[in-house]
Amino acid sequence: MSALTKIEQAEGLDRISDRLQQRVLRVLRPRKLRDALHGVWLGHALHPALVQLPVGAWASSAILDLLPVRKPQASGQRHAATVLVGVGVASAVPAALTGTNDWSHLNSEQRRVGLVHAVANSIGLVCYTGSLVARLTGRHRLGRTLGFVGFSSVSAGAYVGGHLVYKQGAQVNQSIAELNRIDEGWHPVIDLADLPERTMVTREVDGVSVIVYHDGDDITVMLERCPHESGPLGEGDVVEIDGNPCVVCPWHGSTFRLGGGEIVHGPASTDQQVLSTRVVDGMLQARV
Repeated sequence: MSALTKIEQAEGLDRISDRLQQRVLRVLRPRKLRDALHGVWLGHALHPALVQLPVGAWASSAILDLLPVRKPQASGQRHAATVLVGVGVASAVPAALTGTNDWSHLNSEQRRVGLVHAVANSIGLVCYTGSLVARLTGRHRLGRTLGFVGFSSVSAGAYVGGHLVYKQGAQVNQSIAELNRIDEGWHPVIDLADLPERTMVTREVDGVSVIVYHDGDDITVMLERCPHESGPLGEGDVVEIDGNPCVVCPWHGSTFRLGGGEIVHGPASTDQQVLSTRVVDGMLQARV
């Protein structure tokens, strides 16, 4: 059994994870704040986008620190490395905030691995903060040493983060796999005469569960599994937001417009997948 699999199953971490989750949810209570940190406004998870700046800055500073120091260029090289370390420290704060917000809406096994990911990155941030202070006070050898230790810790955190995303599927659009199961071409969904107005119904398209919503001339066929953690949207409530009917996931509250699948509230950060529709001889049909 791999070390990361053991971490997934380490129930002892739940004592820390559960308490920390509750604190994060209390601090980040305003929905607009949570949605902004999830990247709802962007239509894309914000955390992986923000992570690029600190990691890139710290990697660049490490390269400068590894280069041989020649006296004519020593001052400029050290200054550049110091600036890069400072940029990394400053940009790591918003990246960590978005990651913490995402982490608070994961399941218990994902949160265990995410906790280790966060600890490794926090150690790296502390080391780089110390590195920045050392460089600014002229202790460049100590600054380089702390930088290498910090980069090692951040790299370990990135490895754990990769496991969290690619093995455990954290913050990955879970509905894409469902979409790919649907064969090409048109598929029958429901007889139009049996489709009620402004009432969400659940049907299947090529064995994949979908929700169907009829509102006047508009008919939406949307994948039923929530892209956040595969929650059953078909069991969710239909609410009106800004004059638009929306479905709320019963698991974590992700909200999507029934007219087109657009994301309204997180923790999901991407739109829900909808299918093309047409009516032939009174039968509603759908395709990818």
